[in-house]
This record gives sequence, C-alpha cells and structure tokens, in this order.
Amino acid sequence: MDKHRKMYEKEFKLNAIRFYEESGKRLRDVEKELGIGSGCLSHWRKELRDDKGEVFRGNGKITEEQKKVYQLERENKILREECEILKKVVGMFSKPSR
Repeated sequence: MDKHRKMYEKEFKLNAIRFYEESGKRLRDVEKELGIGSGCLSHWRKELRDDKGEVFRGNGKITEEQKKVYQLERENKILREECEILKKVVGMFSKPSR
C-alpha cells in the first residue's frame, strides 16, 4: 500500500492552530473536523512554539543562515583534508635517509 503524504500550506497550519486555540474543542475533534491526520495539530503547535527562524518552511527550503553553515562546514572539511595531506608530505620529507 503506497501512502502519499499530504502537504499543507503554512497559512492552513497557522489557521488550524488559531481555530483550535479559539474553539475550546478537543484537539482530536478539531483534527477530525479539519480532515487532518491524528497528531498533526499538536506537532504543528510544537513546531510553532520551538520556532528558531521561519516557521513551516517546507521540505528542502533552507534559510540563508543554514546555507552559510553548510558552506562553512564543507570548507572546514576540505581544509582538514588538505591539512592531513600536508602533514603526511612533511612526514615523508622529514624522515632521515639511510
């Protein structure tokens, strides 16, 4: 059985959270009324609470800060590899010949 994961727009998620908070209904009842999966609403509320940037960015959409971190990590890895190579070369040339 192939399950297709349903995607929701940012505005829908925010409206659903607002509706739940203002309605006074149980979480499960609001999810059923809106036709969303069990646990989605609580997950969205947690994501909104723990937000450390733009909330509900979507898959594959990274912030400029995340791009910069990725680029710096990549450069760091390359520099470490180059440093290891240089250490090996220095070690080869510094051995006394017999």
